[in-house]
Amino acid sequence: MIVAIEGKPRHKALMDARTSRAPRPAKAKTAVRKARAGGPKAMPVSTKPSADGSDLLHATVYGELRKRFVTGRVMPESRLSTRRLAAELGVSQMPVREALRRLAAEGAVEIRSKRKIAVPEMTSGRFDDLLRCRMLLEPEAAEAAFPYITPALLKKLRETDKGMGVAMRTGDVGAYMEGNFNFHFLIYSAQPRRTLVQLIETLWLQFGPYMRVVYGRFGTANLVDQHRVAIACIEAGDAKGLREAISTDISDGMGLIGTSGFATEARSAPAAG
Repeated sequence: MIVAIEGKPRHKALMDARTSRAPRPAKAKTAVRKARAGGPKAMPVSTKPSADGSDLLHATVYGELRKRFVTGRVMPESRLSTRRLAAELGVSQMPVREALRRLAAEGAVEIRSKRKIAVPEMTSGRFDDLLRCRMLLEPEAAEAAFPYITPALLKKLRETDKGMGVAMRTGDVGAYMEGNFNFHFLIYSAQPRRTLVQLIETLWLQFGPYMRVVYGRFGTANLVDQHRVAIACIEAGDAKGLREAISTDISDGMGLIGTSGFATEARSAPAAG
């Protein structure tokens, strides 16, 4: 039996309903045809941010070059070649150029032209400026870190200082420089003021190349091991003593640079104020 719907047979009403649907827009029809023909399908939308390989590469190259500066693997006043650095790192020249631009903004290099990139000369004015900034920031960071130094961190500091001693006895200046950097920043990074640590890192970028050459020439045989003094102060619960040990360590090390001949201007010249 055929049932009428509002005066129409049921099958007739269904057919009218199908044919009365709103027409698809032209773009929608094209998309449907492509999908049916095996064309490209829409990519699923992810709710999580995807990792950007390019950003990761740039960060890795910058981190490696930054490490070379703070540990003195880049020689004072040396010329840098983007082509050679790219070959050493196994990357294209683009991330190397970007890393060098960042390092130039931090004062580690000077970009004089596309092919002239060099470590800045150490003048007496620049030396005094770096020394003053280090003396202001690093002892402050050390004292601020004191409440955050755990037994586990203290153990790492002892091991790092021990490794530096071995490096000096064997003449491994590179290992000594890396250990020196690690010792200081294990302390500084324990406190929560990230901007303070970043500012200190920028200073290390600028004097690292000179410090390595000085250590290679003169060593530290005639200096008191202020790292051991710092460790003793931590063990004794002496925050002010830790601050003083770091301050003396800085003045001893920077003093070697000042007497090494790298400060090319007369020491009597007025310091930049």
